[in-house]
Amino acid sequence: MAVTVSLVLLFGLVLFFLLRSNSLSAGAAFIAVMFGFFLASTGAAQPITNMTTAVVQAIPNP
Repeated sequence: MAVTVSLVLLFGLVLFFLLRSNSLSAGAAFIAVMFGFFLASTGAAQPITNMTTAVVQAIPNP
């Protein structure tokens, strides 16, 4: 768990700086995928899923 959280923080920090510097490339896409992969294995996965579901359900269907 501690290693996973460290990797999430590392990949999140790198992704933040890549997005801020507008250097979106294949490397940035890899960082984004790895960030999502490691974030999904933390305790934050279920609250993020619940929040996303709530937002989608709050949008009215036309």
